Amino acid sequence: MITIEQIDSIAKEFEERLGGVTDASSLEALRVEFLGKKGKVTLFLRELGSIPPAERSEFGKRINDLKSRVEFQIAEYSSKLKPVSGKKSDVDWTLPGIQPAAGRLHPLTQMIQKILEIFTRMGFDVVDGREIETEFYNFTALNIPLDHPSRDAFDTFYTRHGNLLRSQTSTVQIRIMEKHKPPLKIVAPGKVYRPDTVDASHSFMFHQIEGLLVDERTTFSDLKGTLAFFLRELFGANTRVRFRPHFFPFTEPSVEVDMSCFNCHGKGCNVCSRTGWIEVLGAGSVHPNVLTAVGISPKKYQGFAFGLGVERMTMLKYGIHDIRYFYENDVRFLNQF
Repeated sequence: MITIEQIDSIAKEFEERLGGVTDASSLEALRVEFLGKKGKVTLFLRELGSIPPAERSEFGKRINDLKSRVEFQIAEYSSKLKPVSGKKSDVDWTLPGIQPAAGRLHPLTQMIQKILEIFTRMGFDVVDGREIETEFYNFTALNIPLDHPSRDAFDTFYTRHGNLLRSQTSTVQIRIMEKHKPPLKIVAPGKVYRPDTVDASHSFMFHQIEGLLVDERTTFSDLKGTLAFFLRELFGANTRVRFRPHFFPFTEPSVEVDMSCFNCHGKGCNVCSRTGWIEVLGAGSVHPNVLTAVGISPKKYQGFAFGLGVERMTMLKYGIHDIRYFYENDVRFLNQF
């Protein structure tokens, strides 16, 4: 059976042996001898069960104190030892270290930052919103009727509890208008989801940036000037912009916005389908029903809204022909940005 004298003897032996340690390998051997699976201190712990219950508590405390002291002294002694190699030529400690490769922002993140920087210079505030939404915020409040195709399960990801993954960042506009009174001037970047078949130009998840301005004196000319300035800042001062009539449930009037082809400068090429123009975003004056749905009087306030796809803008800016490159994490592609 273990005795107090044996515990004290092992403690004294360890102190003496530790004083003779000169390198890391001998320190490790000492650790194994005392704390390994068959170490002297470990064997004491295994024999605690054979000690009478009345004395077990005192013995247990002494053995645990010994174990803690041995662990602490080995760790402290280890920090003082210099690393030792097998031969003097093994390691040249004067050589410079290997610098890790520096990371960089993803091309989509870079484009989002460029776009937001342009709009913040125009006085827009950047806001964020939730990606799981209700039908009210994704459809109803945006004047999208119940029989609209986009509300079908083939065009929207619905959850089992009746919610959905937002299909547009316009939902953020509704929530902001609910909580804040005009004037409002915001841009809302974020991911959106639609059950599209993945190919060179489609993805079930992509990024949008929506813009909204609501004030007492807002005209369609303000929208045209804002978007023309934005596109010229992003694609160059010589970029021409045109507006074509279109239909969106949440704006009236609505337009598709085109810019002159950056590749052929309007002459016609494969990039612009020989038209000289490239469609880049949708926009329009905020529909009165949208303002009414959030408690804003359309008689007092007017506004405009626009939405653009970040992937599309990035593909146009850098001549990328396949949207899937953004999500494959191929370093050969990402290193170009």
